[in-house]
Amino acid sequence: MRRFLHAIVLLPLVVAPGCAYSSDNPATTVVEKGHIVVGAMPIPDAAPLYIAQKRGFFTAEGLTVDIQAVQGAGYAIPRLIGGGMDIAILNYITAIKAHSQGLKLRLIADSYQAGPGTFLLMVTKNSPIASPADLRGKTIAVATLQSIGTLTTEVALKIHGLTAKDVTMVEIPLPNMPAALEAGTVDACWMTEPFINAVSIKGARKLWDVMSGPTEGFPIAGWGVSEQFAAKHPKTIAAFQRALAKAQHLAAADRGVVTAILPTYTKIGPETAKLITLGTFPTSIATRRLQRVADTMRDYGYLTAPVDVSKMLLPQAGPAETPTTSHGARP
Repeated sequence: MRRFLHAIVLLPLVVAPGCAYSSDNPATTVVEKGHIVVGAMPIPDAAPLYIAQKRGFFTAEGLTVDIQAVQGAGYAIPRLIGGGMDIAILNYITAIKAHSQGLKLRLIADSYQAGPGTFLLMVTKNSPIASPADLRGKTIAVATLQSIGTLTTEVALKIHGLTAKDVTMVEIPLPNMPAALEAGTVDACWMTEPFINAVSIKGARKLWDVMSGPTEGFPIAGWGVSEQFAAKHPKTIAAFQRALAKAQHLAAADRGVVTAILPTYTKIGPETAKLITLGTFPTSIATRRLQRVADTMRDYGYLTAPVDVSKMLLPQAGPAETPTTSHGARP
């Protein structure tokens, strides 16, 4: 009787084209898209993204992240909608306004929230302007019109009995504001770090903290995707959320982690990174917090109709599932 030797054949894991699997982490599920393009600005708001990249959190989730610099949400949103970019950091005001105008976006993770001293109206040391009430008839520089700068400035003006009609707001890039202030081209500047620190060294002073009172702890920016990308790539988004969440917790718990990463992707040097005032890094994205932004926008005419931000939010990812076998059983 002829004996037959039965060979044991090991079958490799078959992954559909365009998908990826992380062999380094057996708890990682297959994602629909292993290589993703993520848009980020070189500002403190995006620090968790770079922390996650440096520490290998994305790799552990089966993702290769190509970070591309963007000039702002206004630049990123058309690329998200057009498919040239997968995920991007978006300031909430621009994202909510775009969504209200039919550019359907989904917010997948929070990133940055204002803290005391993080966004200020600054004037020169010898300026006769003593409070926002003195800004009537004056010119104020903001980074972008119809944005977080103009909205929070309008809130500050209202507290002091003025409206946007009582001042002139002009758009000047943040890096150009110190020179404009010094030259007297503008009377006040809406600024954030590291520019606050830069002009303070030269003698400029704080006129008003625009993130105080009604705007205390105001949400600033988070990570968004197009509605189409969200529908087609739920596992990819979940993997991104898990990786980013690890970094977000590190940033929230230890300023030193943020201070160390800033010089690697911004023009903020190591010494300045230690001195600048930073906001906070929320570890969850909450409807109530973001609804506050939309409601404030509505109050000041930035929206023509109310926006329910809960419809923009995607659920946060839980722990990764262990991949199933072809029979549906857990290996």
